[in-house]
Amino acid sequence: MSPYGSRRLVVEYDGATTAAYLHDKSGVIAATWVANHLEAPQKVDAARLDAGQAPEMPAEHTRTPTGRPALEPDALRAVWLEEGDGVALLEHDRPLAVIPGWSSLAKGMPGYARDIIGQTPFGWSLDDALEGLGPRIAQAEAFWGWRSSPGAWASFQQGVLGHLLARLGPGGQYWDVGGGKMPAVGVSERPPTPRRPFTVLSTVGMSCQRMPVVEQTGEGAAGRSRIELALATTMPSASAARIFLWLAQYPWREMTWLGAGHSIPWYHEPSTFPLGGGNEAVLLLDDPTRLPGPEGPKMSGYTVGEEPVRWLWIVPIGERERRLARERGSASLITQLAAQRRSWVIS
Repeated sequence: MSPYGSRRLVVEYDGATTAAYLHDKSGVIAATWVANHLEAPQKVDAARLDAGQAPEMPAEHTRTPTGRPALEPDALRAVWLEEGDGVALLEHDRPLAVIPGWSSLAKGMPGYARDIIGQTPFGWSLDDALEGLGPRIAQAEAFWGWRSSPGAWASFQQGVLGHLLARLGPGGQYWDVGGGKMPAVGVSERPPTPRRPFTVLSTVGMSCQRMPVVEQTGEGAAGRSRIELALATTMPSASAARIFLWLAQYPWREMTWLGAGHSIPWYHEPSTFPLGGGNEAVLLLDDPTRLPGPEGPKMSGYTVGEEPVRWLWIVPIGERERRLARERGSASLITQLAAQRRSWVIS
């Protein structure tokens, strides 16, 4: 199971082959052949596939055409990528197979395995991809090694709190919204100041790890991979902070990413939506002053792992507004909200 609890790796041995499968809550989403344990066939055995069995790799595409001994379970170890959307299977600490986040049965993109030669429907050569995947595995091992070390979380936490102090002034209350699950996330309250007549609530911990699937979004993905969420409010802080119980772990729970302009529907009855006002969704803004209201805090300047952290501001919206954003784009919704004089400060 991944550290975030949203994906799991299953390695299956049936006497003839070993295969690795990546599951989410819906079932198998990606897979790769790993090894033959008998002499390889000259071509794909269609009857085996029709019977729902894992494929045997044809001889021309495996480095062990005579088959290799069964894998030793104690020699295997899973290393999850920092984002939690992909995983490497190590044998005696050497990469044996990798199912990265972009692997997909639905898209015909299998994972990678060490014994594969070339590209096949059942897996691609790991050796051909190690130049890119090797550093990712090493980075993942280093990340989880650091994350489990004494004092790592406290050190990270203090770094973010120091940035919030410089940008927003002294802190007030602090709530743990992680519920004992990964990733660990808290919420820091920054009460009003003489220059700021509203409270700011900010997450502390989302930027500790990259969000899933961001790397698939193209150029500039590194600048979108780490975020914290914030909201400005005159509501009682403890009530408003309940929104983070839903959103703070959302990317790693749902295996997605959050970015400027994204809108997310509330998962429960509208009457339970923490920010009230008949709303039942949120819009995320990197620049809250695109809507009417006071001058917004400048939150830039913080980095984690040499990657910038972006603060995204939460604005509550209704379901009709969320549909508008989906159909016409977030810019159209922001224009509409501005015309309605909708403030980015929640009251």
